Amino acid sequence: MKIKWFGQSAFLLTSDAGTRILIDPYDRLLRYKMPKPIEVDMVAVTHNHGDHNKIHVASGNYLLANEPKEYNHEDVSVKGIKTYHDKANGKKRGDNIIFRFDVDGLKVCHCGDLGHILTEEQVKDIGKVDVLMVPVGGRTTINAVEATQIMHQLEATVTIPMHYSTKALGILGKILFDKVDKFIQATGQRITEVAMLDVNSESLQQYSGVITMKYL
Repeated sequence: MKIKWFGQSAFLLTSDAGTRILIDPYDRLLRYKMPKPIEVDMVAVTHNHGDHNKIHVASGNYLLANEPKEYNHEDVSVKGIKTYHDKANGKKRGDNIIFRFDVDGLKVCHCGDLGHILTEEQVKDIGKVDVLMVPVGGRTTINAVEATQIMHQLEATVTIPMHYSTKALGILGKILFDKVDKFIQATGQRITEVAMLDVNSESLQQYSGVITMKYL
C-alpha cells in the first residue's frame, strides 16, 4: 500500500491491487493545493467542513463514504465510527467520523478532526491499528498530548500526524494550529520522514514510530 499526504488531513491510499482511496479532500487551502482532477475509486469524508469535504476534486465512478457505517469496495473494507469534533458531544463543532480501512492486510485509521479522547466502546469498535493518521494541531481538534493518548489507546504501530501548522499555511496556520514539534516531543518515539510511505505487513515494523510526511 502506498500513502501520500496532500497537506491538512487529505491522504491518498493506493492498495497493491490499485484501488485508490482519497480521504478528506480540500480544493485550495492557502498554499496547499490538491491535484485535480484526481481519479479514485473511493472518497471518504470525515465531516462536512470546507477543508475536508471538497469531493469535486475527485473523478471517476467512485464510492462515497461519509456516514458512520461499513463500506466495501473490491479489495478494501471500511468501517466508520461516530465521534465528535469537540469535547461537548458535537455541540460546538459537530460530529466527526473515524474511518478504519482494511487494506492489504493492514488496518489504517484516519481520525478526521477528532476533538476528544476515545471512549472504551470506541476503542473496541476501532480495534488495534497498524497505521494511524491523527490530528495534532490542537485548538479545533485534539492537541499533541491528547493525540499521543489516542496513539496509545489504539496501540498504533505507525502514527502519521496531520492537521497542524506548516509553512504552506503561513501566519494563519500559526494562529489556527500548533506545529508538529509538540507532538513529536510528546511521543518520545522514533521519527522517520518520507515523501511517500510504501508499506505492507512485512515492512510495517521497519517504520514503527512516528512518520512525518512531506505534502505533495
